[in-house]
Amino acid sequence: MQLLDGKKTSNDIKNEIAAEVQSIKAAGGKVPHLAAVLVGTNGASLTYVGSKVKSCQEIGFDSTLVSLPETITEDELLAKIKELNEDDNLDGYIVQLPLPKHIDEQKILLAIDPDKDVDGFHPTNFGRMALEMESFIPATPFGIMELLERYKVETSGKHTVVIGRSHIVGRPMSILMSRKGNPGDSTVTLTHSRTKNLEEYTKNADIIITALGVPEFLKADMVKDGVTIIDVGITRVDDASNPKGYVIKGDVDFDGVSKKASFITPVPGGVGPMTIAMLLKNTLLARKMRSAKK
Repeated sequence: MQLLDGKKTSNDIKNEIAAEVQSIKAAGGKVPHLAAVLVGTNGASLTYVGSKVKSCQEIGFDSTLVSLPETITEDELLAKIKELNEDDNLDGYIVQLPLPKHIDEQKILLAIDPDKDVDGFHPTNFGRMALEMESFIPATPFGIMELLERYKVETSGKHTVVIGRSHIVGRPMSILMSRKGNPGDSTVTLTHSRTKNLEEYTKNADIIITALGVPEFLKADMVKDGVTIIDVGITRVDDASNPKGYVIKGDVDFDGVSKKASFITPVPGGVGPMTIAMLLKNTLLARKMRSAKK
């Protein structure tokens, strides 16, 4: 069994990007600039955005945190989005979700300039990804593809079962794994909460990508020997014996399933760290695309 180490791989990617930023600087070019829009003071969102800004500083990107009050109106937020779209100094930006209840997330995401949409959530980018054209791939799926590629996990002709059909992970993974190329060329089954007899699919899967959010749902008797497991689940589970009062669990019963797996991502330290690394990679790509246009 080999561990797909997202922590190590994400550090490798950050180092590669940092070296590229140094080259851009040395040549007198403009370094990539990423902005994050944060509405309100949601604790988890603050943590996520903080680590994104910190990562930018570590690798030499410019970064801007756009902090807006919880009470902002939808029109005011749309005006801010328009301003960011037109800001020539900015290569890419993200709007941290969830947004307050009175704001239509879909409307906001649609207003983002697809060329600056480094989260890869805009329908233009999603469509380009599905058509195998150059696009920004959502950061978590992009990170999974990068792990599979760097660890040389064979995907061609394999049966991949994706559990969960979210627009952020499950749906894009089902498209990416079936695209031509490596990683890809997989036969994909997309399962979800309405799927009957899920274990009939998982028992026959060569690769399982699970993004369900149910701790330790996938057990050893639901998988075959030699399976590759990508666990996107991340749930806080109360644990009085832990100093923090909780432990982080994935969708997979790691102790049981890892004994049968050929490759497996740990939780934490698997897919999670890859997400921020790929957001940075998308921002570098945005910078290159913008400088090529000039």
